[in-house]
Amino acid sequence: MAGETVITVVGNLTADPEMRTTRNGSTVANFSIAATPRVFDKQSNQWVDGDALFLRCSAWRDLATHCAQSLSKGMRVIAQGRLQQRSYQAQDGSNRTVIELQVDEIGPSLKYATAQVQKMQSGGYQGNANGGGYQQPQQAQQQSQAPADDPWGAPAGEPDF
Repeated sequence: MAGETVITVVGNLTADPEMRTTRNGSTVANFSIAATPRVFDKQSNQWVDGDALFLRCSAWRDLATHCAQSLSKGMRVIAQGRLQQRSYQAQDGSNRTVIELQVDEIGPSLKYATAQVQKMQSGGYQGNANGGGYQQPQQAQQQSQAPADDPWGAPAGEPDF
């Protein structure tokens, strides 16, 4: 739509996506992406981290389910979506405003890792005759025994509600 602010963010997930169902039955996954710029300091002749940007994100419907199944804390991701400003009243009565990224597209960054992608067999996106979505293949999950602290090993488990 015209007038929307579309951005792309590359960073690491700060926690596993949290999935929930709204009152009207829609599924949403919430998570944060930390993007930390690296700059070369000529005086010290080394790379240093800049100030981190922590961006709250939400993904809806099928994308929410795919995020919860495929992404986990620490993964480097590339996310594209629309910035949304939302105002609300906090429990203490103060008015607050937050800016969130409503994610349209997201996937793992392949700069420092590899990934296997499997096309969804059913339940893809409506209006797409080829199925649409992608998920991590089941065979690869069973064959690879990644360490428990390896966020690239296996997708996040079922969220606790």
